[in-house]
Amino acid sequence: MLSLRQREQRQAWVLLAPMLLVMLLLTAWPLLRTIWLSFTDAALIGSGGEAPQWIGLENYLYAITDADFQTSLGRTLYFTVVSVAIEGVIGVLVALLLNQKFAGRNVLRVLVILPWALPTIVNAMMWRLNFNPDYGSINALLTQLGFIDGYRSWLGSPASALNAVMFADIWKNYPLVTLLVLAALQSVPEDLYEAARLDGASAWRRFRAITFPAIVGSLSVALVLRTIDAFKIFDIIYVMTRGGPVDSTKTLSFYVYQESFSYLRAGSGAAYAMLMTLLLCGADHPLQHAITVAAAPSGKCL
Repeated sequence: MLSLRQREQRQAWVLLAPMLLVMLLLTAWPLLRTIWLSFTDAALIGSGGEAPQWIGLENYLYAITDADFQTSLGRTLYFTVVSVAIEGVIGVLVALLLNQKFAGRNVLRVLVILPWALPTIVNAMMWRLNFNPDYGSINALLTQLGFIDGYRSWLGSPASALNAVMFADIWKNYPLVTLLVLAALQSVPEDLYEAARLDGASAWRRFRAITFPAIVGSLSVALVLRTIDAFKIFDIIYVMTRGGPVDSTKTLSFYVYQESFSYLRAGSGAAYAMLMTLLLCGADHPLQHAITVAAAPSGKCL
């Protein structure tokens, strides 16, 4: 005979089952469909009504040897590593600042959240206007400060377009790191810092021995989330540069978009999307392991 707790658990599963089934279908069916398409020559139009033909690993082998795919992958890795690293550093520094007691701290906390609260499309449009070569505020500011001697087309130059997009992405997303790290800092007892000061520990030793181990969990979550988002970046690039100029901002996501919806090759587009997924899954564990190792106790006294 079932206990009261077991009956309640069974009833809960019965009530949850319909929605869980719907969520499973909404997740599993697109994934399975994409996997199947990646092994075919499926096209969005022009197939004459014929069913897609099974071609095995041909799409994957073509992607591995395709110079355009490799270039897009390198560009995506550069964007991801640099932007996430900068967001991590800025996010932690701002969180440490906001954890201090000073006048206007609550107002500053609200202001820090504002970039993250903006919709991505709005953020992209705003920075596209800021980087405008004719009336953008970036050119005006840098000219007034004497850093440049004339207006430049930041988004129109292959040498600067990707970095300009990266700047806009960092500005929007570093508050996520700040919020998660700040929440972790709030849980650190002040007594630990007082004891460390009495023991003569420097500011760096206090950060290394007390602060960093306390925030490493939240920082790991933030960096993993940002790595995933940065690796599949698309919307801000689509709005700001459309992948140009001369494909200088063409990342993997934009490459998949062009393959699937511009060239209408659904099969190869699905294969490239699956390769992106595999690369992300492969990068997740090493990233978390590296952060955990960095936060491991050194065995030294303060």
